[in-house]
Amino acid sequence: MPDLESLVDDGNYLGSERARLENQVILDELERKKKARALAVPTDDTKVKARLREIGEPVTLFGERAADRRDRLIYVLSQINAARGEDAMAVDEESSEDESEEEQEEFYTPGSLELLEARQHIAEYSLPRLELRYPAQQRVAQQRLDSRMDLGRVVDIRKKVFAEVKKFSNLGSQIGDERPLSQVRFAPNNKILATGSWSGTVKLWNVPACTEIRALRGHSDKVGGIAWHPTATLSQPEEAVNLVSGAADGNVNLWSLKSDQPLAIMKGHQDRVCRVAFHPSGNYVGSASFDTSWRLWDVTTAKELLLQEGHSKEVYAIDFQNDGALAVSGGLDAIGRVWDLRTGKTAMVLDGHVKAILAAAFSPNCYQVATGASDDTIRIWDMRAIKSLYTIPAHLSNVSDIRFFHANDLYFKHSPPDVSMNGTDEEDKDKRTEVDAEKEYRLAQEEWRYRSGLFFASSGYDGLVKLWSADDWQLQRTLSTDAGKVMSVDISSDGNMIASGTYNRNFQLFAPEETVTL
Repeated sequence: MPDLESLVDDGNYLGSERARLENQVILDELERKKKARALAVPTDDTKVKARLREIGEPVTLFGERAADRRDRLIYVLSQINAARGEDAMAVDEESSEDESEEEQEEFYTPGSLELLEARQHIAEYSLPRLELRYPAQQRVAQQRLDSRMDLGRVVDIRKKVFAEVKKFSNLGSQIGDERPLSQVRFAPNNKILATGSWSGTVKLWNVPACTEIRALRGHSDKVGGIAWHPTATLSQPEEAVNLVSGAADGNVNLWSLKSDQPLAIMKGHQDRVCRVAFHPSGNYVGSASFDTSWRLWDVTTAKELLLQEGHSKEVYAIDFQNDGALAVSGGLDAIGRVWDLRTGKTAMVLDGHVKAILAAAFSPNCYQVATGASDDTIRIWDMRAIKSLYTIPAHLSNVSDIRFFHANDLYFKHSPPDVSMNGTDEEDKDKRTEVDAEKEYRLAQEEWRYRSGLFFASSGYDGLVKLWSADDWQLQRTLSTDAGKVMSVDISSDGNMIASGTYNRNFQLFAPEETVTL
């Protein structure tokens, strides 16, 4: 017979039961959110309002935006589903029918003649051309050669590159502005660093000396993005367009290197402009905005060519493929989209992040895309397989920026094949033939091209810059900054420097240990 004292409740049972119920409530809420993400809800604001009216909800609330209204509809429908239990599918099916009708109904927005000409030019640029550059053809040919490389040589190159990557350390730090630095970008010649600030100012700095060259003042609010013209500081005249910036004043400004006033101010966005990017041809600029669109601009005329919708919330990130055929956009709706610039169609939807996408970057191989988000992860997407390849738990807080290493042939450091330049004395010259010199040159050039895209950098609000391999996605180096939030990161095209911009107004330079000298 059980002891009476053992049947007396001492409070432990009630405590454990209370904990069980609380855990169940949390699990139920997580399950509701999971189902809510799967709900098929219209993206058109008119249909969202009609759906809210049908279920007896206010059509709009004070100060509510279209994106907020859609989120409210998702929340209400998920609550209805949870309450109905078995009948929940009826709501889902009804929503799915609306969405399927929306998908089947194709619509077209009339485009301008300028947009048609731009699409034709982009197609001619991205496909093989009878000029000095062959973007797609040259890349594919090079990738075929890389695929035939001896495995032992590939391993040796990887070991050499990652050994150099692991040597990066802090070169110095400089106060860049009176407010946080939103973005940092190296000029193509790697001698100038541009910084964009929440003060609305873009500054140019000599690197690695970190001395200010010029302050560009043309924005009245936070600068969100900056980008260099592909040939700026190389062959582009200083009085021509060399730089572009976008800011919270809704403007996209074009700059030369000769004046502290913009060459042109491109207006059209209805809200804050975040990231901006130059098309690799240098003829077009892309800008992402909080007005839920990204836009394509003609650099020559400073006119808007394309207003591209497709995100249900603010668009934050944008980047162009090296070939120039594709663009990627990332939004606060946690969705990324790859766009075919030649047709205007969506080539791939990047659906996998659970929070806002803050960074997007094409790999130099042109078929992989990396996205970073507020869920602290980086996702690698393969456009050939049309899926996510890998998820990297990258930072402890928001992933703010991602930059692949793009090797520029201009910085290929090796003497051309010339027997007269080989060796230090007559004996060495006799031993080395012209064939040997040419073979050595070819192998060195092969190695330099193979380096392009072999690693990338990420920055996060955990105060860290991290360097990753781009083939097995493993962490190679962690660099600490003097800030709680790192807003941006960039890698120079010669691979000798990395820059980061931080919330505490500083930018840092990092370099391999043997070159850490000013």
